[in-house]
Amino acid sequence: MDIRLSRLHFPVTTLGPGKRIGIWFQGCSIRCPGCISADTWSSSGGETTVQAVMEQLESWLPHAEGVTISGGEPFEQPDALSALLSALKSRWRGDVLVYSGHPFEALTDTLAGIEGLVDALITDPFEIQTPHTRPLRGSDNQRLHLLTDVGRARFGVYERRLVESDKSMDVMFDGDGSVWFAGIPNRNDFQRLRDLLIDQGHDVQISADKAKIR
Repeated sequence: MDIRLSRLHFPVTTLGPGKRIGIWFQGCSIRCPGCISADTWSSSGGETTVQAVMEQLESWLPHAEGVTISGGEPFEQPDALSALLSALKSRWRGDVLVYSGHPFEALTDTLAGIEGLVDALITDPFEIQTPHTRPLRGSDNQRLHLLTDVGRARFGVYERRLVESDKSMDVMFDGDGSVWFAGIPNRNDFQRLRDLLIDQGHDVQISADKAKIR
């Protein structure tokens, strides 16, 4: 099964409980203004297969407590998402959190086909003008759905207001010098970081800059 991914990373500690594998899908037609992953919008690039992805995850799975799937928009590749989830759940017992910018009501048919494979789901588009006071969500219009007993046990604690410990980011370094952040930043954090580094003489592009040239 073909699949388009932007990147994989382990461990991710800011998008759900415990040490998690982060899987970012490539391609998103929703394109929320202010999205921190605008580089994943393009529908081209990142072509691979579910089998190749599982081979890459093999060494991480024994140490991972969960998997967080984001993007991009995972539900724009429904067959690939289903195949990936089935492969994960067939050989591993951790929890799965999936992000989608679509409303829950628009995903019911797809979710029926992957029932039991997604433990928790965050839906609805990011709205940069809407307050951000809830953990795991970029704006308060986004909803957390607890779909399984595992999801309710692992993610029920996130139905609360943000606390100081929620305000953290994972930092990842690629071989080409790129720096990636995983987590839910405060408004304009990346723009402020870019401006600070530019003031210090660095050449900086953030995710939104890369989206403009694609």
